[in-house]
Amino acid sequence: MNIKTVALLHPGNMGVTIGAAAATSGARVVWASQQRSEATHDRARRAGLVDVETLTNAVRASDIILSVCPPHAALELARSVAEHKFSGIYVDANAVSRATAEQIGEIVTKAGASFVDGGIIGSPVKRAGTTRLYLSGARASEVADLFSGSMLDARAIGEKPGAASALKIAYAAWTKCTDALVLAVRALAAREGVDKALLEEWSLSQPDLERRSTQAAAIAAPKAWRYVGEMREIAATFEAAGLPAGFHRAAADLYERLVPFKDCWNPPLTVTAVVDRLCASSEKRREAFSE
Repeated sequence: MNIKTVALLHPGNMGVTIGAAAATSGARVVWASQQRSEATHDRARRAGLVDVETLTNAVRASDIILSVCPPHAALELARSVAEHKFSGIYVDANAVSRATAEQIGEIVTKAGASFVDGGIIGSPVKRAGTTRLYLSGARASEVADLFSGSMLDARAIGEKPGAASALKIAYAAWTKCTDALVLAVRALAAREGVDKALLEEWSLSQPDLERRSTQAAAIAAPKAWRYVGEMREIAATFEAAGLPAGFHRAAADLYERLVPFKDCWNPPLTVTAVVDRLCASSEKRREAFSE
């Protein structure tokens, strides 16, 4: 397939770097600015993406569509694209369960597209070796080739869609759930008045955990608004596999309490600020139950 134009839907902090990586192949990378925020406009402009204004224009112009959006929006975005009878390759690179990926695949293939399932592991693409895009589906290798000259490490791992999403879910089930857990532990210790003693014990027996909690507050809490849906997708995956889903339902609850910290990067959030938010949310819930 001679890939001339790629549409990126939508240029968030991660997605915009995926789009920029696709452009290294020589493809024209477009996006649809209609109803997008000024921050999204700025990211797309800095990345050199071509604004075609509407989803209709993006679909008509493109050989490949890359869907990189919050997990709760992935299905609706696929439906919107399918309404335009897109017949190229639709790549869903969102943090969704295998079941959701398969549902997305059914939606877009019924409308005439080829479906490739994707899962992103790592940080936004700023240097080589930090980010991997796992791909599965009959045309996964074609999509991987698109990124062959870029800093993004794209890997085709099978011809059956769903494998890439399953891998992403398994990976995030540990990394993002443990961020929620370590922040919950700090909140519990603070409520019980033993936070100082806990940190002293950690320095003796678990020396990495204080650093991990500080990092979770600064890096995970500002992205909590995205992680709520992802934790629910993970919980559904565990449940479908006959495994307990409670770990990740609880993580979704914790991240939901941190949604007001959306995109709070400068200055970095402190553990104290995050703990205060978690404890305040807990107090409000107790009051609601007592009424």
